[in-house]
Amino acid sequence: MATYPAPEQDPRAGAERSARACRARSPAGAAVLGVLVLLAACSPALDWREVRPAGSQLQLLFPCKPVQQARRVTLAGQTVRLVLQVCNAGEQTWALAHADLGDPTHLGPALTELLNSAAANLGAAPGTPQPLQVAGATPHEASARWRFSGKLPDGVAVVEEVAVFAYGTRVYQATALGPQLPPEMAQTFMASLRVVP
Repeated sequence: MATYPAPEQDPRAGAERSARACRARSPAGAAVLGVLVLLAACSPALDWREVRPAGSQLQLLFPCKPVQQARRVTLAGQTVRLVLQVCNAGEQTWALAHADLGDPTHLGPALTELLNSAAANLGAAPGTPQPLQVAGATPHEASARWRFSGKLPDGVAVVEEVAVFAYGTRVYQATALGPQLPPEMAQTFMASLRVVP
């Protein structure tokens, strides 16, 4: 079982325990899944709002007010600062993770690793990618949107939509996760992604 470094900022008790309990293959994927599992108990009503996470160069809609955490993780063979914006609305959890790799040659491996980690964290088989167009993003063959069905480490069955893409030397992973994930809600979240340099 892997262990992960403590978050730089941890606004909720128990986040580290959740991350350590995750049986992920990638520290970056474990950091994202750990926070998603942690927030699954909160259930505010949907309240879509525009968010521009500091340092992300991105704008998107969240259906709840996200909290931020940051962790040092290994991604594409290097240690980077992965910043997470996460919130829970209803039974769904919504997240954006981003990291600056500092080297454009690492984008492809990092995007593939983020995607594979998302599938592995749920024990899901990779499916067929859906087209992904994020306004202002850097075109990259590894950018895509996927829908997985699987189970959390505690055995709860969930559906997850994941989008991975890049801008400059920065990689992004947008995630919507829940026991039920209405396609129109996931589409609102994913379609709102846009780079704002």
